[in-house]
Amino acid sequence: MTVQREKTILKAALIGLVLVFIGIYGYSKTKDLIDGPRISVSSPEDGETLFQSASVISGTAKNVSFLSLNDRPIFVDKNGNFSETVALLPGYNILSVRGIDKFGKKTEKTLQLVLRETGTINN
Repeated sequence: MTVQREKTILKAALIGLVLVFIGIYGYSKTKDLIDGPRISVSSPEDGETLFQSASVISGTAKNVSFLSLNDRPIFVDKNGNFSETVALLPGYNILSVRGIDKFGKKTEKTLQLVLRETGTINN
């Protein structure tokens, strides 16, 4: 091979490598936009039996512009954490945490909880 051809191949390889890095960087920056909103409920766990009617629902929300718990707006801190106290009724309860991003994409986490009042008889 001639020296000129080797330089041309080297330039093409470097340009290709730069384009790959630009693509990876672009994907990493837009991944959150592509994925849409994400909600993770850390406490209580789905299906858990609780013994206090006032319970704290906590977790994280990423890429949300609006967050609600049973259609009531709730707020997140600067790190995306939320914590909200709810009053449960005795027996079976369903809680729904919904998030919407600025592009209208939606996500929802549903919790099924059982409130067992102290002093009740287990059958």
